[in-house]
Amino acid sequence: MRRGEPLPVWGRLPIRARLAVLAAAAVAVAVAGAALVAYAVVDRTLHNELDRSLQRQSAQLKREIQTRDWAQTGTCEWRLSPCAQIVQPDGTADQKAGLPITPRMVAVAGGRAEAFFTESTALGLPIRIYTMPIRLPDGSNAALEVGVRSDGVDRSLRQAGLALLLTAIVGVGVAALLGYLVARGAMRPVARLTRASERIAATRDPGVRMNVTGRDELARLATSFNAMLGALDESITAQRRLVADASHELRTPLTALRSDIELLDRLPPERRERVMARLRGQLAGLGDLVGDLIELARGDEPADPVEDVRLDRLVEHCVEQARTRWPAVTFTIDVAGGPADRHEPAVVPGMPRRLTRAVANLLDNAAKFGGTSGPVEVGLAPTPPDGWRLSVRDHGPGIDPADLPYVFDRFYRSTGARGLPGSGLGLAIVAQVAREHHAEVRAVRPDGGGTLISLDLSPGLSS
Repeated sequence: MRRGEPLPVWGRLPIRARLAVLAAAAVAVAVAGAALVAYAVVDRTLHNELDRSLQRQSAQLKREIQTRDWAQTGTCEWRLSPCAQIVQPDGTADQKAGLPITPRMVAVAGGRAEAFFTESTALGLPIRIYTMPIRLPDGSNAALEVGVRSDGVDRSLRQAGLALLLTAIVGVGVAALLGYLVARGAMRPVARLTRASERIAATRDPGVRMNVTGRDELARLATSFNAMLGALDESITAQRRLVADASHELRTPLTALRSDIELLDRLPPERRERVMARLRGQLAGLGDLVGDLIELARGDEPADPVEDVRLDRLVEHCVEQARTRWPAVTFTIDVAGGPADRHEPAVVPGMPRRLTRAVANLLDNAAKFGGTSGPVEVGLAPTPPDGWRLSVRDHGPGIDPADLPYVFDRFYRSTGARGLPGSGLGLAIVAQVAREHHAEVRAVRPDGGGTLISLDLSPGLSS
């Protein structure tokens, strides 16, 4: 259907009406099938009963003929009783009963055919005829024809058919009514879900929740809807907090930049260079902050494709890059017991770009806060059953125990770190990447001082 075209009548019906129609149609098909089967059974039963009656009467007349107790006189009164006549092998008969004589009946009289039933009419009435071979008292062969009215069977069949038709009509009507009532009751949770969606669309408030009762499919739908609203609420809250925190963090460097730029025109040349150097540093810090904000914002976008990542090679590459950025810091690396060409490959499913950023942030954090106090130790070791643990340790002053629960929060900077360059987003990005990979990241104060941050990756992430 093209966009803008009107919906067909079926598409404009409410779902409960559609369910009622479908229920009525299903019942109509079932009732029609049952009625046809019942009609066929009644038809067969009535005709079988009529045939058995004819056979009993024919057997009685046969006995009377053979004992010379039967003699047909006058014409047969079809409206009152069965009629019979004897057919000779030459095709002659008394014809008082008015029954037809056919070649097959003559064959029965001559012993050349078996007994059989047939339909005919007499005096405008439908009759059922049974023809059977007999032996007359003089020893000759003949055929006995016995006929009985069959319009009573037809009348009973018409009455049964009418009763079945009325029953089917009533059954379909009741099914439609019950289907509508059941559908209306079943659709109440969907109607509540629709009203909640409309209310959210009108108020833009994702804090609305649905009451969940039962454990059926609609209850699961309501639970999923509540979970979706919860995730949406958390996402909106996180975005608002990010915007608020970013606004706060950007205000200070922007104010400093404005002040220094305004000061440039009033400074003598010898001081202007120092201010320009400070401006360049502030711009670099502002660029880093904007880059971190963009990286955090990407966490709300669709995830990168998941692929098998050689974590050992990725870590070694990041360490080489960190040595370039921090030439004064010593980095040591122990990847599963040796260099990449001499150890078991560390393969995990993941997003290479995001993992690279997380590892780089861990190395930068260690170099910034502990690189001057000793080497930054990088380790990668397997964890059962098929995971890998990346650990980065520095030998600096370490994180205060009071700050440990908050080091992965956005824009959080401990008291001792507020004088150092940075935005407070590096470890928040690490935590975000860990969540995307269903991994676990921890920060502890190891024995001997410094800070140890570990990232546990498992094969549980799939594409």
